[in-house]
Amino acid sequence: MDEKHKLAIIIGSVREGRFGPSVASWVADRSRTHGAFDVDVVDLAEVEVPLTLPAVSPKYAGDGYPRPAGMAALTSALDRADAFIVVTPEYNHSYPASLKAAIDWHFTQWTAKPVAFVSYGGAAGGRHAVLHLENVLTELHAVTIRDGLAFPNYFTAWQDGHPLDPETSGYAKTLLDQLAWWAGALRSAREAAPYPA
Repeated sequence: MDEKHKLAIIIGSVREGRFGPSVASWVADRSRTHGAFDVDVVDLAEVEVPLTLPAVSPKYAGDGYPRPAGMAALTSALDRADAFIVVTPEYNHSYPASLKAAIDWHFTQWTAKPVAFVSYGGAAGGRHAVLHLENVLTELHAVTIRDGLAFPNYFTAWQDGHPLDPETSGYAKTLLDQLAWWAGALRSAREAAPYPA
């Protein structure tokens, strides 16, 4: 296999008692086992992500966008990533404010890169959150992956850090196969010519 793709797995929830780290840990293990990725887990609970944005639009600010110093590790992880997996819960039929703020503080970091989703929640398994995220990330010129993972009623569907459904690993492999294909295709395209955003 060629050089591994740099994968950033983003834990979107910062809520106390959140389940996201358990899901992200399992996804990171599957990603490492897959073999196509160099995995970096980014926990938004460990990052300074203010809700107040500067007056200048990141679209026009270039590399000089005035981000807080506490956001440097997040920005660096997003910059170097070839692909992303966003791990998100569903809050009130959408995704957490922490995740929206992290996305809004960045612009070019998502451009022409693939994003896959792993969601969890009640009966819908976080699917409403993913639908909203697809719209937002498409606006930022990211490429969203069709086959994601959703965990309905996660509180009864997991045990000891693993999903109980034995077919989940197969679904995860499909997600990772598609993500790896897009990561390679889009990295080659970005290296061949600048994306016309």
